[in-house]
Amino acid sequence: MRDFVRRIESATPADRDRAVDALRALAILGVVLGHWLVTALVVDSGTLHGSSPLQYMPRFAPVSWVFQTLAVFFLVGGQVGARSYACARARGENYGRWLRTRMVRLLRPVAVVPVVWTVAACTMLASGADQDTVRALCKLVWSPLWFLVVFAALTAATPLVARLHPLWPLSVVLITDLYRFGLDAPDGFARVNVAAGWLVPYCLGAAWARGELNSRRTGWTLLLGGAAATAALVLWAGYPAAMVGVPGLEVSNLDPPTLAVVTFGLAQCGAALLLLGPLRRMLRRPAAWAAVATVNLSAMTIYLWHQTAMIAVTATGLSAGGTLPGLHTVPDTPGWVLARLAWLPVFAAALLICWVAFRGYEQGRPRGKSTVVRKGSPARSAARP
Repeated sequence: MRDFVRRIESATPADRDRAVDALRALAILGVVLGHWLVTALVVDSGTLHGSSPLQYMPRFAPVSWVFQTLAVFFLVGGQVGARSYACARARGENYGRWLRTRMVRLLRPVAVVPVVWTVAACTMLASGADQDTVRALCKLVWSPLWFLVVFAALTAATPLVARLHPLWPLSVVLITDLYRFGLDAPDGFARVNVAAGWLVPYCLGAAWARGELNSRRTGWTLLLGGAAATAALVLWAGYPAAMVGVPGLEVSNLDPPTLAVVTFGLAQCGAALLLLGPLRRMLRRPAAWAAVATVNLSAMTIYLWHQTAMIAVTATGLSAGGTLPGLHTVPDTPGWVLARLAWLPVFAAALLICWVAFRGYEQGRPRGKSTVVRKGSPARSAARP
C-alpha cells in the first residue's frame, strides 16, 4: 500500500488542484450512497418492483439534501471542460479533436453496460422470470444514465456556454416553472429545464475556471442565498422537500429539474467552493490523495455499475430463500433504514467486484500528465501562448 501511495504521489503534477478531484469524487460517491439509501426493490407476489422510503417516510427527505450531489458534479464538469478547451486552443488543437477526446473518456465505459444487461435480461426472461421484474431491474440500471446524455451535451456546447452568465439559464428555469405551475402548461414544455437547470452549475464552473469565483464571499453568497431560496420555495411555493424523484408524488424536483433543485444546487456549489481550502490542506497527505485519485480514475465505472451491484445483492438474497429486512421488504419504517445501512458494506463489496471486472473499459490506455486541473491560475491564462 505504501508503494501504491508513493506511485500516485510521484505521478501527480505539483500544480494539480487536488481539491477539484476531491469534489468530483464526493459528488459521485454521494449519488451512489443516495441511490442505495432511497431505492428499494420490494418483493410482492413473486415480483420485484421499485419503491422508496421517501414515499412512506417524508421526514426522511433530508437524506436527499446530503446525497443529491449532481450540481457539484456539473460545477466541476464546467470548470474542467472550460479549462481543457482553453488548453486545447493554446496547443492549436481544433474543436473536433478536443471533443472526441472528451467524449471517448466519458462514453467509452458506457458501451459495455447495454451489452451486459441485454444478455442478463434475455437470460432472466428465458429462465422464466416475470416480465415486470425484468422491466423494473432494467429501469433501475438505465434511469441514472440520463445524466450522461445531459453532461455530454453540455460538454459539446462548452465553446458556446463557457462565458454564459448563470443567471440566463436560471431565468429560463424560473420562467418555465411559472408557466408550468402557474399557467398549467403541458408537461412536455418543462423539458427545457433538463438543459437549463444543469447549465446553471456548469456555467458557474466555467466562471470558476476564469477565476471569477475565488473569493469566500462568493461561496457564502451562493450557499446562504441558495439555501434561503430553496427553503422559501419548499415552505411557501409548494415544491417537494425531497431533492430526488419520489414514487407516487405528482411533482418531482429532479425530472425535470425545478427551480427548487436549481437553487439547492447553487447552495451546494457555494459549499463546494468554501470547501476548497480545507480539501487542499487535507490532500497534502499522500494517503488521502491516493484514495481520491483512485476514485477519480474509476468514477464512471462506480457510477455505471452501482445499481447493478445493489441488484446482484438483492437477487442473491432472494435466491437464498428468504425475504430479508432492508433488502426485499417495504421501506416504511425506521427499522428498514437501519437494516439498509447494514447492507451498504455488502453493496460496496459487490461494487468492488464490478469494478475489478469493468474498470479496464474506463481507464483504457495510460494518459499523459494532465494539464487541465491546475491550481490558482484562471483558464484564460492557460490560453496564452
